[in-house]
Amino acid sequence: MNITEEIQEAFSLAKKTGLSVTARGAGRSYNDAALTGGGIILDMRGMNAITRWDKSTGLITAQPGTTLEQIWQKVEPDGWWPPVVSGTMKTTLGGCLSANIHGKNNFKMGPIGEHVVEFTAILPTGAEITCSQNKNADLFYAMISGLGMLGIFTSVTMQMKRIYSGLLTVDAFPVQNLHEQLSSLLEGAPDHDYIVGWLDCIASGKSLGRGQIHATRYLHEGEDPNPQETMKIKNQVLPPMIFGVFPKSLLHYFMAPFVNNFGTWGVNTAKYIASLRKHTFRQSHAAFHFLLDYVPNWEYSFGRGGLIQYQSFVPKETAEAAWTEVLKLAQKNGLPSYLGVTKRHRPDKFLLTHAVDGFSLAMDFKVTNSNRARLSAMLQQFDKIILQAGGRFYFAKNSETSAETAQAFYGEETLAEFRKLKKRCDPHGLLESDLYKRIFGN
Repeated sequence: MNITEEIQEAFSLAKKTGLSVTARGAGRSYNDAALTGGGIILDMRGMNAITRWDKSTGLITAQPGTTLEQIWQKVEPDGWWPPVVSGTMKTTLGGCLSANIHGKNNFKMGPIGEHVVEFTAILPTGAEITCSQNKNADLFYAMISGLGMLGIFTSVTMQMKRIYSGLLTVDAFPVQNLHEQLSSLLEGAPDHDYIVGWLDCIASGKSLGRGQIHATRYLHEGEDPNPQETMKIKNQVLPPMIFGVFPKSLLHYFMAPFVNNFGTWGVNTAKYIASLRKHTFRQSHAAFHFLLDYVPNWEYSFGRGGLIQYQSFVPKETAEAAWTEVLKLAQKNGLPSYLGVTKRHRPDKFLLTHAVDGFSLAMDFKVTNSNRARLSAMLQQFDKIILQAGGRFYFAKNSETSAETAQAFYGEETLAEFRKLKKRCDPHGLLESDLYKRIFGN
């Protein structure tokens, strides 16, 4: 029995037994996107073959369990790079499409779905379909961003991005407050290929929203005197040691004592002071993009309760006011975020899109038994602030978003279209994750 037949058998079993089905990739979402209590979870990691790579055109075809790590290591030595990547290379292609991930270049390249040439999928009805922007276009734009609730990807063909070096040029400079942070993202984006900001969520007063910007561009052909060398895998992989002697896998033990309000204040203050010197440097693609992989198991530093990441997307006209209110509210409650990351975004055509013509702010909050209820209540307040500002949310991240909030930012017309496609592709409601139940209800 091949893998396609196994997926069809799982659907058949679910229909007979009344169970729900959810596909799971690498389990890298920050929420319940790949969970279904009491149901069937399809582990897609076995479908991880790269079935075609054309280094002359940059077209790659791969199964949905293939990771971004497999893809970039396949294409980079030939002078190509995935056009959109997440902050970790461990995510699977199917998961990336289901969430329609964005990168630090969303303002220029859009989400990953814009670079998909074609995909094949199995629907819960048993039908096998092929979709592109011109063929079954309604399903193309709905299954990409559709949270895995319309069908299971079986093969994906994507266009890679041509590069001429294994290095990127990074301009790093400080910003004194939230206004300067957002202005730098807006003004710097057109002149760069990537732009991202670190935001100190503990700084207050005139320093509220201070941080550092990394504005990055590809090297043009001829700028790198030895591109064949810099594009070798050995010059891209993240080192397992610090200073060549200390295992990075142990770093989270040393980070843990600082993951509290006072410790993070000290770390952030030192980081900001160190960033005051503007500088330009060259960095490998992997080191720039995959910061979440730089310290293995970094999330363990947050303790047994883990963390919640809250990411909001707000139009450029209202972002400063909304996030000023959010940052002040968190500080007032004694629940500041221990990491803030900003990006520049633009809209896209996908049905369940999270994008706006504006910015995103991702915030990491430590969860403990004593703050869990207060944190949950505060994030509900955040939702109201963001919705009032015309904002949206991203379901690879937020775990506290309610059905009412989802309905408010998607709008009834979008939800009606999604439900129509859901009924067509999955008439028996077999594909249902805990996330789907939470934000779409019945």
